[in-house]
Amino acid sequence: MTCRLEEQIYVAGSSRSRFCRIQSVEDELCLLDLEDADSLLEHVQDLISQHLDEFPEDQIDDDAARYAARMTKASITEGTRNGHVRIIRHYITFHLRRNKKWDAKRVDEQTPRDITAFITQKCGPVEEGFEGRKYSTAVSTRAALTMWYKQLRPNESLTEWRLDSITNAWRGLPTRSRQVSQFMVGLEKTKAKSGEVSSSARALALDDIHRLYKHCMDSNLNFAQRRAGTVRYVAYLLAWLMLLRVDEVIKLRFENIDKVPGERKFVDVSLNTRKQNQTGLLHSWRLHANDADPMICPVRAFILLASLYGTEIKKSGPLFLHVSAQGAVMQNQPVTAAALSRSLARDLQELGYSTWALYGTHSFRRGGCQYRIKVKQWSADMVAAWGGWSQVEAVTMFRYFYSPNDNHEYMHDYDRNY
Repeated sequence: MTCRLEEQIYVAGSSRSRFCRIQSVEDELCLLDLEDADSLLEHVQDLISQHLDEFPEDQIDDDAARYAARMTKASITEGTRNGHVRIIRHYITFHLRRNKKWDAKRVDEQTPRDITAFITQKCGPVEEGFEGRKYSTAVSTRAALTMWYKQLRPNESLTEWRLDSITNAWRGLPTRSRQVSQFMVGLEKTKAKSGEVSSSARALALDDIHRLYKHCMDSNLNFAQRRAGTVRYVAYLLAWLMLLRVDEVIKLRFENIDKVPGERKFVDVSLNTRKQNQTGLLHSWRLHANDADPMICPVRAFILLASLYGTEIKKSGPLFLHVSAQGAVMQNQPVTAAALSRSLARDLQELGYSTWALYGTHSFRRGGCQYRIKVKQWSADMVAAWGGWSQVEAVTMFRYFYSPNDNHEYMHDYDRNY
């Protein structure tokens, strides 16, 4: 009897443990989905423009369409392009035709289901009565609806979706809800099974970093352009080497850099907080000189930055500073994450990248992971420690190692080389 009871307890405990592991993986997949959504949102206009023919101009032939047209015109600012408006009008019209009492401005626990219902209509299988659009259409639709709910709720947090226990109201953006994330993860898997490649953010590989170095440091640039390029490139390189997000690298301060006088072999760098843990000093790196590849040498990068700033710039506060059109370093104007992301997009466009819109906030982090694994031959546990990942976050880490959206132009040599 005792043995049977112990066996039941063991089985129950194992089931709970297995359930917790499954939940942890699902949580991590949702977080990864939100990271991709954030990254691709930087170029939302370009993403949407690729799918506008799937959202034709409204034929104002019924009450629902006329109401949708009036509402979007009244709610969307002049700075928003027609791409957003067209998708949002289709969203409102879709729901009004299903339910005449549906309120486009209502935001509650039902709103995530409204979002997934519309995306299902656009991207669900044709044989089930849906339109059968690609996963990239779902990404663009979600981005447009994110902009819609940001317009409706300008004072809400852009990074959460939660129920306020005091007011019993839902706070944040419904497009960031767990329900929408789980739906997007499932849709991506479904599309992948049918042979469709997803439009997740791409990694910046070693060759890309070399191109960015040559572009930012081009001797043909004028004085101001070369100085601004130096600041950009050092930020790019540190994000890539340290596996940082753009919003983390721009938070580096002079105080985070520990350079021993006379020491030319390494530089110590620390971060006060990471996105995974917002309390106290969490992570530090020792970046060694790279004489074999000077373009990605962190010690040389810091020397370039120090030479640019000279003695006039006070060595405290934000590390990355704005350079004016005349080439002056602006001590009181730190570089922002949004500005650095725009600069990356512009640099890649100028380099001729046709898919530049797929490179964004997390492209350095992804590419840095792949560099450590594929080029430096690090083990997975070394990369996990370097990037600050926990065991639970292994799903994200593996996705950074490999994504079907990254370039694999040497795949035909795999069997020969290994």
